[in-house]
Amino acid sequence: MSAVCVYCASGPVDDRYLQLATQVGEALGRGGHTLVSGGGNVSMMGAVARATRENGGTTVGVIPRALVDREVADVDADELVVTDTMRQRKQLMDDRADGFITLPGGIGTLEELFETWTGGYLGMHDKPVVLLDPFGFYEPLLTWLNDLTTTGFVSERSMKALRVTDSVTRAIELATSR
Repeated sequence: MSAVCVYCASGPVDDRYLQLATQVGEALGRGGHTLVSGGGNVSMMGAVARATRENGGTTVGVIPRALVDREVADVDADELVVTDTMRQRKQLMDDRADGFITLPGGIGTLEELFETWTGGYLGMHDKPVVLLDPFGFYEPLLTWLNDLTTTGFVSERSMKALRVTDSVTRAIELATSR
């Protein structure tokens, strides 16, 4: 089975986003997959980790020492790795994952999405990068990025490298296939 890194919010969010994170965790767990996450047990990050474990999957949390208290470290993770820096966190998450799914989130989530997506586009990895967007959260961003293809700032090839879906099942399929 695959290890899937899920990027998502670690701060307060509406219940529908927590339910989405839970659905992703349930699907990962039922599929026997490993979740790689930011190692927090709050908000969407905590919901996806708990649901993964409750449905038979394993979890690997990677969290910088400076965020152990702030994001409330997921001490129930099957493996919790504490790093010294955020860069080490992201590198370990990238290394441990076979694919990536981004859920709604803030600037940290966006930064993780863009770094992973850019790395794949530049040939630094060949792992699938999936954007799961059942509520249209990312529609304005996607519209802007598609508009940038007309000016040449974003290539059609890079847009095709980002796999966008509104289905949890399809997101898992895309993230676990090459």
